[in-house]
Amino acid sequence: MFMMFAMTSDSVGEIIKEVKVAFDVTNAQASLMHSLPMLGIAMSGLFLGFLADKLGRKTTIIMGLSVFGLACYAFLVANDFIFIVSLMTLSGIAVGIFKTGALALIGDISSSTKQHTATMNGAEAFFGVGAIIGPLIVAWLIHQGVAWQYLYVIAGGICTVLIIVAVLVRYPQYVRNNKQEVEQVSLLQSFKLLKSPYALGFSVGAFLYVAAESAIYVWMPSYLVCDATSLRATYDCYTSESARQLAIYSVTAFFVLRALGRFVGIWMMSRLNWALVLMLFSGAIVLCFTLGLAGGKQVALYLFPLTGIFMSVIYPTFNSKGISCFPKHQHGSVAGVILFFTAAGAAAGPFIMGVVSDAMGGDAKYGFMVATGFASLLFVGLLYNYLANPTTRRLAEIEAEDYGVTH
Repeated sequence: MFMMFAMTSDSVGEIIKEVKVAFDVTNAQASLMHSLPMLGIAMSGLFLGFLADKLGRKTTIIMGLSVFGLACYAFLVANDFIFIVSLMTLSGIAVGIFKTGALALIGDISSSTKQHTATMNGAEAFFGVGAIIGPLIVAWLIHQGVAWQYLYVIAGGICTVLIIVAVLVRYPQYVRNNKQEVEQVSLLQSFKLLKSPYALGFSVGAFLYVAAESAIYVWMPSYLVCDATSLRATYDCYTSESARQLAIYSVTAFFVLRALGRFVGIWMMSRLNWALVLMLFSGAIVLCFTLGLAGGKQVALYLFPLTGIFMSVIYPTFNSKGISCFPKHQHGSVAGVILFFTAAGAAAGPFIMGVVSDAMGGDAKYGFMVATGFASLLFVGLLYNYLANPTTRRLAEIEAEDYGVTH
């Protein structure tokens, strides 16, 4: 499921390049292809996240996959910009439904909060694999003279298989302990989670991280192009053939490094201090962004994709630790809250970058300056998290109550 979602969502940078020419839209208008689906995920996560706790993981996942599959197949007849953006938004709503079910399910199959973090990194690693496959499929389709919309048709086929699997597979059954837990599962309770410093802290962190990360796969292709005014991407400003190839496949290089980092993260997060790792890695992201902007395209060509290594474990760990600060009967709801902030960051970040870039003459460099600001705020927050370590007691309490693990 994570891989299928990534195939579509993380291909948007490559798709935007085609849509801008085909429909003659501005950077800000084209960014709606990313921002509106993310807004759909955000609203779905916040308003429908409780369904995973109310209806069960299996029902919620099948429901979300069904809507996503229908939206994907509808791309067969999508040849209008507004219709395309509408279908992308509907698919985002569907993702919000099945992803909260999947995130809650991870808690059901984990035996400790540490294993929860390692498993989350594993699931997100497959997201990373999908992010590699998606842009490659789009590039291949365009090279073959086939419409990029068929990426969604392929995703719809995978979705159909996933629905069948979801129907047949046996899910671990979580039995609520008492009547109070049943009553706590509601939309109102989801909103009340926003008052929790744990939910709010990890959610704001997810917002800042995704806002910075999305600059890479949404606007890096536009930034690395030598002549942004040309109807066809040109890479003549790079001195060697290897540099030109890296510029063409820079998004793929970023996603390969991010996926490899997440697989390593399965080992890393089960053995190392997660707060220290996140603090150091976020600092490295700020450094790569700053030096990449100062050195221009020739330096950014290497440093921007390199951030994939440092970004790899941040979001899965935010998700895992944020969810793990709450009992299992609230995992769907808190996953929805974090997903809301995640998608809001993915929607607002690229849109703000597009607006700023347009205001400064259309150069994507100015959008990356905004992204560097988001990354810097993230580093400050993670530095505080490492020094103050505010979640230690809460995670220990949940370990004892929900997982039977004592320290």
